Amino acid sequence: MIIGVDEAGRGPLAGPVVAAAVILCPDGIAGLDDSKKLSAPRRAQLEAEIKASCRWAVGMASVEEIDAINILQATMLAMTRAVEALEIEPTLVMVDGNRVPRWRYKGEAFIGGDAIHPCISAASIIAKEHRDRIMVAADVDYPGYGWASNKGYGAAVHMDALKRLGPTPLHRKSFAPVSRMILL
Repeated sequence: MIIGVDEAGRGPLAGPVVAAAVILCPDGIAGLDDSKKLSAPRRAQLEAEIKASCRWAVGMASVEEIDAINILQATMLAMTRAVEALEIEPTLVMVDGNRVPRWRYKGEAFIGGDAIHPCISAASIIAKEHRDRIMVAADVDYPGYGWASNKGYGAAVHMDALKRLGPTPLHRKSFAPVSRMILL
């Protein structure tokens, strides 16, 4: 039982960090790659295939958790939640990045793992698609920040709205561009 894990949303100024854990189906899925290298339609197609034929789970850490424990620890928490949600004792958890959460599982980190190991690629796709949907929905609740297109990253439209409209409850107050706006 090998589980691939990746996250989405470490760098944005708003929204949760999302991690996904995937156990690939025995036949695998053709075309898996780092989610950032795939077009949005291809990612959506692969997400549907992964969800239909593989075991998968999502774990998140909220904006409040990010602000309380920092983004790195929140990412590790989201990864742990994703793996635990599978309710399987893995033989190995393969994580994209340079560190593995402190957990009871045997784990190995792979820099660029989402482009190397299909199970991590699948997790990358699930995490990105899940987080993107959260930010598109948030764009309806908090118009003006451009989250449907920038997904909470510090794009010009987002930064301009942050200056004009101020931070929302979805903004990470511990991130410098947001904390500066709070102090003004």
